[in-house]
Amino acid sequence: MSSTAEPSADLQLLVGLGNPGEKYAQTRHNVGFMALDRLAQRDGASFRANGKLQGTIADLGQGSDRLRLLKPSTYMNESGRSIRATLDWFGLRPDQMLVLVDDMDLPLGRLRLRRSGSAGGHNGLRSTISHLGSQDFARLRIGIGAPALDPALRKARTISHVLGRFEADELPLLQQVLTEVLEGVSFIRRWGYERAGTRLNSFQPSPV
Repeated sequence: MSSTAEPSADLQLLVGLGNPGEKYAQTRHNVGFMALDRLAQRDGASFRANGKLQGTIADLGQGSDRLRLLKPSTYMNESGRSIRATLDWFGLRPDQMLVLVDDMDLPLGRLRLRRSGSAGGHNGLRSTISHLGSQDFARLRIGIGAPALDPALRKARTISHVLGRFEADELPLLQQVLTEVLEGVSFIRRWGYERAGTRLNSFQPSPV
């Protein structure tokens, strides 16, 4: 019997984690929001506030090809409330969702796609796992780098680092990463998570 390709993922909800408001715009913690903003802009979609979902939402495509984009307005530590409300409202399962999240354990320029896993110290993922009662949902971790290698310095500088903006010399690299994230989402929908993971997890940005 010949082998068959993995079926495409039934991806219907793309969630970016971050904090709402201008104060937090373009900060490292908001790289999930940045990816969704770029995707919506590319496809000519716009976000609208939805009180029931406790977030802002945009739609790409129609019918069976529709992909909903969600940016929770609950602040990072309560992201799960918005995600749970959105899944319930649209009758979606956690396995139909992909969460885009910043990761301080990965350097800027690296990506890590996983189908499930722990929060890994990330408050947005911790809230999501808590409200879903499960860690079985896909997440794409987007590296933002660490503030220091020394554990004590890293802990002391974590908040200022994740709530700080990218440096000017990091922006060209960030743009490459966001482009790859968007390509990765399309790849997931077409070819499934296994093949997409092979691509995304081995991504190496061009020298800048």
